[in-house]
Amino acid sequence: MNLKERYQKEIIPKMIAKFGYKNVMAVPRLVKVVLNSGVGRNAKDKAFIDSVVSSLERISGQKPILTKAKQSISAFKTRKGMTLGVAVTLRNKRMYDFVDKLVDITFPRIRDFRGISQQQVDNHGNLAVGFKEHIAFPEIKADEAENIHGLGVCLSTTAKNREQGLELFKLLGFPFRADETEPKAGKIKKK
Repeated sequence: MNLKERYQKEIIPKMIAKFGYKNVMAVPRLVKVVLNSGVGRNAKDKAFIDSVVSSLERISGQKPILTKAKQSISAFKTRKGMTLGVAVTLRNKRMYDFVDKLVDITFPRIRDFRGISQQQVDNHGNLAVGFKEHIAFPEIKADEAENIHGLGVCLSTTAKNREQGLELFKLLGFPFRADETEPKAGKIKKK
């Protein structure tokens, strides 16, 4: 059973039971997944940008777009129209296939992975995960990768708050840390 079928048959009834939605359409669902990678100081290196584009294309199965600078900023040494990053937006079938692969294959391949912090789910129920190395994905062979770069994955949902989004991601199978000892962002523990 793929992820979309599991969402419709198992996750929707569990979410309705927990939160008491009146309508099936009110249940939070995934809307899109955005993969992006900044090129940073290699912005003038065409070969590096091409390698990032090809790796994102292999990971997502879709052609990425180049994100360009909208204006020149001399402090950052950027000029208008300069390539700053590469991004891909996945929706529908490709999105579900990618999330399934992310949970079942990619997370277990990360070195010293202890789970995702629950603090990475924002107040609107969206999740952002960063990878230091793109070689955690099964499409990338570590010995063939000439340039290792970071990668950001943002999963957008229709959840109304953090609690609903967190529950949706837990039911989708995301490995969250069981023992959250981190303080909430912006709050300092008092002794």
